[in-house]
Order: sequence, then structure tokens, then C-alpha cells
Amino acid sequence: MMKYIKEFEDLRLEDTPTVGGKNSSLGQMISQLSGEGIEIPTGFAVTAQAYWYFLEHNNLTEKLKKIVAGLDHTNLKQLAAVGQEVRGLIEQGSMPDDLAAEIVQAYKDLCKKYNQTNCDVAVRSSATAEDLPTASFAGQQETFLNIRGDDALLEACKKAMASLFTDRAIVYRVQQGFDHFQVALSVGVQKMIRSDLASAGVTFSLDTESGFKDVVMLNSSYGLGEAIVKGEVIPDEFLVHKPTLGKNFRPIIKRELGTKDKKVVYSDNPKEPTGTVAVSKDDQCKFSLTDDEVLELARMTVTIEKHYTKLKGAWSPMDIEWAKDGNDGKLYILQARPETIHGQKKQNGFITRYKLKEKSKKVLLTGQSIGQKIASGPVNVILSASDIDKVKEGDILVTDMTDPDWVPAMKKAAGIVTNRGGRTCHAAIVSRELNIPAIVGAHGATDILKTNQHVTIDCSESKTGKIYEGDVGFEEIQIDISGLSTKKLKTELMVNIADPDSAFVVSALPNDGVGLARVEFIISNAIKIHPLALVHPEKIEDIKTKQLIEALTCAYKDKKQFFVDKLACGVGTIAAAFYPKPVIVRLSDFKTNEYRNLIGGTQFESEEENPMLGFRGASRYYSNQYKPAFALECAALKKVREVMGLKNVRVMVPFVRTVQEAEKILQVMQEFGLQKGKDGLELVMMCEIPSNVILIDAFSKLFDGFSIGSNDLTQLTLGVDRDSSQLADLFDERDEAVKEMLRMAVEGAKRNKRYIGICGQAPSDLPEIAQFLINLGITSISLNTDSIVVFLRRELNKK
Repeated sequence: MMKYIKEFEDLRLEDTPTVGGKNSSLGQMISQLSGEGIEIPTGFAVTAQAYWYFLEHNNLTEKLKKIVAGLDHTNLKQLAAVGQEVRGLIEQGSMPDDLAAEIVQAYKDLCKKYNQTNCDVAVRSSATAEDLPTASFAGQQETFLNIRGDDALLEACKKAMASLFTDRAIVYRVQQGFDHFQVALSVGVQKMIRSDLASAGVTFSLDTESGFKDVVMLNSSYGLGEAIVKGEVIPDEFLVHKPTLGKNFRPIIKRELGTKDKKVVYSDNPKEPTGTVAVSKDDQCKFSLTDDEVLELARMTVTIEKHYTKLKGAWSPMDIEWAKDGNDGKLYILQARPETIHGQKKQNGFITRYKLKEKSKKVLLTGQSIGQKIASGPVNVILSASDIDKVKEGDILVTDMTDPDWVPAMKKAAGIVTNRGGRTCHAAIVSRELNIPAIVGAHGATDILKTNQHVTIDCSESKTGKIYEGDVGFEEIQIDISGLSTKKLKTELMVNIADPDSAFVVSALPNDGVGLARVEFIISNAIKIHPLALVHPEKIEDIKTKQLIEALTCAYKDKKQFFVDKLACGVGTIAAAFYPKPVIVRLSDFKTNEYRNLIGGTQFESEEENPMLGFRGASRYYSNQYKPAFALECAALKKVREVMGLKNVRVMVPFVRTVQEAEKILQVMQEFGLQKGKDGLELVMMCEIPSNVILIDAFSKLFDGFSIGSNDLTQLTLGVDRDSSQLADLFDERDEAVKEMLRMAVEGAKRNKRYIGICGQAPSDLPEIAQFLINLGITSISLNTDSIVVFLRRELNKK
């Protein structure tokens, strides 16, 4: 019987003091979850007792204590020197013969299990104070990949033990209050998965930015997962909605192609067991996982989260590493640890928002935003870890990419900007843990930004972070939502939303669903291309436009499917954020001038004198000219409801001028698979033209409900161009004529037992109009997000 070795199958979470967090978690999953369709490569742990035995055998304990004593961990040069000296002593130590024999025998037994000679293993460090529920930090210790043979394994075990004293681990223990010599290092030896021949990545059982619970976030790239963690690539990113996944739908609500231009693979050089190679252009333009594989990984993630939640007795979101084997094509879980940033947060009744006071300053760069905050300060461009002692408190640290050695300097920074990396790279993970904003993948940052230049990094608005020139003023807003509930209102309180990236955050506000989800933002920002340019690519004559379209759609052979998938994902994200509450999605309501601004748009759109009253809304959908494009829009919404399972989506038709037009558009929608009543589909009509109000009885026979668009209704009732600054004083929803239209609309809908809400600007800006509508008995009021809490408090204070 071995004294210093434990096989993973024999480990449980309660063995953490003996084998550390990583190894005990692996044992827990192998023993408890293998029967639930989760495959985990096995291996063994070299215990913490072996670590103490190694130190004792080499008479190192007292030597190390003396070296570490009196260390000022804030002095980065001293920290680096001490860390290097301690690691050097451990690496130079000799492995006791009996311990070496046990490790080699366990390795041989592992090779037999896999029917291989000198099988490839990963040697992982598992500290006894790492990955605990309240003490976790990315990359404290080292991992060594593609280790083969007895000698290489023993050497890697010593290096793993030495990595208990990496600079960042030393600092972390000091700040967490751990005694350096009360923490031990267990070594995990795990059979490698040949993801160098396929792909690898990470999943989180929540949205890493907002903490939204109902999604699995998945990153994937070619080769070993090291490329993602080190920020060598921006990986493919997917989001899967957990509730409808559990109902056997296929709810991939985000599918974003990354720039996977390189990958980490096996090397034949024993001194450098892995290396980095280029990825072909063709493979860069393909997703590194199929939809089936994304869904399989999402199901595994949900299973693991449920298991750890049950063990903990409270929600336990998880951070999981996975790999796909290029030989057998299977997906494997490599390790799992608790996600401690959002998992440890307690709801205190407040939502914190950051907001720029001005946006007129020059945008220098953009990248992927991390942290949903804003920070200003002087730039400090640091290109090498050897110079991190130059980082000062409050700097905006700008570098190519961080790795774990940078953590002591990152703790001083007010914000971080990197050239490379994605949402789960080291810089992103550590920035979240430090609660500071970061912008990763800001290509050229180290060349464009200069040391001592003042900048503001804004991660507050969406997934795209912006770097502004100078110190731009901003404010931190604490929104008190304690005690607020829409259940106390007679009228449903809904929200207006356009940007899917903000949906998870907005859904945390008190609400009864979405009264208006605009798809124009998704089309102009995520799709960017005129749909007819994808239906009729042969009509695009400009070479640069063709090249741009090809670059954006390179992952799709069928260019029309690009439009369908992108729109479905955008709408699906909003619907998932508010699920199962109703989400009313308005069909696209661009005017011709706005359509012309899309890529390829000039080829398909004429110039109109008055686009506001021109070819828009329903008239566009059934026209021979635009109908093929409208088919794509319908296909996207059909996919959201039928494939993703988000049946809380209702569809709203804008700018229906006549009853005959309504009949035409309903026929076309039915032709494209959106039939009123089928599978519970509700169709809503915008009530924004005087004819809609006057003939509301007739329209009520065709639609399930109405939503008042007060902007257009005011414009058309008063004959005032709402975009005219000269006539701005005349544009007033409080005019008696407009109020009479509002009254007739609400009373007409109620008379016909139809739902009626309002999604226009008036209730957000004018409390008296909101009150007027409430008194009429309107079903719902849908407000802009910045008006929700103010409106709700005002209404509740009346009671």
C-alpha cells in the first residue's frame, strides 16, 4: 500500500487538507459524476505529506522560513528575489528514494490503464489553501503539460512543489492571512487529453460579467487550453440558456467567432513539451465546436453545478476546464472549482452603475470589456514582468498580456488594458477578482497608448470597452431596489431594451417583462449587413463591400443563415434574460435612410424625401422588394421560439397603416412560420397611427394586443415632424388631441378585451401622461431602464 499516493477515484472533497482543492474536486467528480455522462481523465495525487517529507529530507523548512522572514511583499524587487531563491532551493532538492518509487509506480499503473508506454500527463499543483469557497485566485501555482517518462515526471513534481512559492502565491497568502508553512502542496498527475488535435477551453455556470445565473458561458479555441488562459487568442464564445436547455431545447443564445490564429500543441522537444503554431485561415473562420458539442458541455456544466450546489447547500456556480480529444472525438472535464466572485456576493438591495458624465472625448481604442466599471488615470506601459515594480498605485496598466507573475502589480492598478486576450484570459479573470475594470484584446494598445498619458477606460455599457483620451468625468450610482416590487402596482411595469449585452443587468431591475425589444440595434451592431445583400450577393458590385461581407460572414457557407443566427442570438439573449416573463419583440422598423447605412444598403434602398412617412414597417415586409429579407427576420424569431424554446417571445408589427395591410402582413408571417396562436404565439400591433386608433375595433379582430408608440402617434396627430428642432415646442404628448387619441386607444382595446400597453417615450419623461394612462386602465407601461426605479418609487409612495 502506497504511503504518499492517492488515486483520484479514492478522493472526495473532504480530502482537501491532504490533496488540495484541485485534486479533491477531481476525485469527487470521478467518483460521483462519471455515471451521469461526465468523462474525466483519471490520475493520482502526490499528497501534502509527500511535500513535507520532501522538505524534511532536504533540510529545507528552516532555511525557507529564514528566507521568507521579514519579507515586504509590497516591495516587488525583494519579492521576486525571495521567490526565486526559495523555488530554486526546492527544485535543486533530491527526491527521496521511497517517494520517487511510489510516484514512478503510480505512473506506470496509470500508463497501463490507458494501454500506453510513457503516457502523456499533466502535472498540476493543488495547494491545501487553494480553490476554497472563500479563498480562490487564478493561477497561483504552475501546471506542466505533456510530461512523459519517469525522470521528466519526477522533475515536474519538484517544480510543482516549488511553485507553492511563486510571487503571486506568496502575496496571496499574506493577504489572506495564511501562514506560508501551514499550507502544503499536493501534486496532481492526470492523463492528458489530446486537445492539441482538437480544441479546449473553459465554461462558467453563469455570466462572468453580470453574475446572471441562468446561462452557461463557454469559451473554446484550438489546441491546448493554455492559449486561452494566457490570452494568446480571443476564443470562440457561446452562451447557453439553462432553463430551456433543461427542457430539451437547443438554446445557444450567443455564438461569436473568435480570432483563433494560433494554438498550443505537443512538441517533440523534451525540454519544451509544448509549442505554439499558426492556425490556417480556413480553420480561423470555423467555430472550434459544433452546436451539439456546445450543448453537451453546457449539460455537463449544469450537472456539475447542481452537484456542488447540493453539497454546499447553497448556489455554487462553477469554473470548469474541458478538452476535446482529437483521437476519439469525446469531450472531457479536466477540473472544476467554485466561481468565487459572484458566488460569494450577497444581495444587499443595491445595484451599482457607472456612468460617464460626457462622451465627447476622443475614443483611442476599443476591446472586450471586463468589470462593468470605469477608471481614469495615467498610462503605464509595461512590456516585461521584470519591470512590474514600476507600476504605481492608480496607474492604468497597459501591456501585451498578463500572466500570474503580474498579479502583485495588477493589485496596484486602477485599470488594465492588454493587446491580446478574451473574456477568460488571465488578465480578465484576475481583474474580476480584484474588482477593477479591464479592456482585453485592445489590439495595438502598447503602441498607441503612451506612459504618463491620461486615459479613461469605460467598461460600463456593453461587451465593448472604450478607452477615451484624458480624464473623463464619471459617476458611481447606487440604485436602491430594496423593498421594490411591481406586484404592488395595478399596471404592469415593463422595460424597453435594445442592446442584448445589457439584458442580464437590466433584468435585475424590478419589472414584469419587456414591453419593447428593438431589433434595430442588433441588426446595425451585430449583423451590420443589409439582409438583401445576403439574399442577393450577386448584386453587390463594390469589391470592398464584398470583401467586408465575406470577412463578417466567413463562418457561414449560407450567408443568409448568418443573418438568421445573429438576430436569433440577439433576441434570444434578451428573451433569456427575462424568461419566463413576456418579451415583446418589435419587427425591424428602420427607415430607408437607416437601411442605406448598412453594409451593401445603397444597392437596395432608394433615397426618400421623408423616410419617416415612407417605406417602413408593414408595407416593407410584404413588398416583393423586401419580402425575401423579411423571411430571414421571421426565421430568426421562429428559431428563438421553437429551437431555443423561448416561448415568452411575442412578436410586434410596427407601422400598420390599414386593416388591409394588417391582413397582408399576417398572411406573409404565417407563410414564414409565425402563425398567430400556433404554439401560444401572440401577435401585437404598434398603435402609432391615427388610423390604428380610429379603427381599433377592426384591428382587434386580427391582433392579440396593442402597444402605443407615443412618438409617432404624437407626430401624426399634430402633424409635427418629431425630428425637426424648429418644431420641437409643438411636439407635446400632453396636447389634448394626443390625449384623446390615447384615451380612445386604451378604451377601444379594453372594449375588445385586448392587451394594450405603451412603449413610447412619454411615460418615461412625463409623469402626468403615465398617470393619465394608469387612470384609463392601461395594461402595461414600458419604460426606459433609467426611469424604472424612479417611476416605481413614485407609484408606491402614492399608496
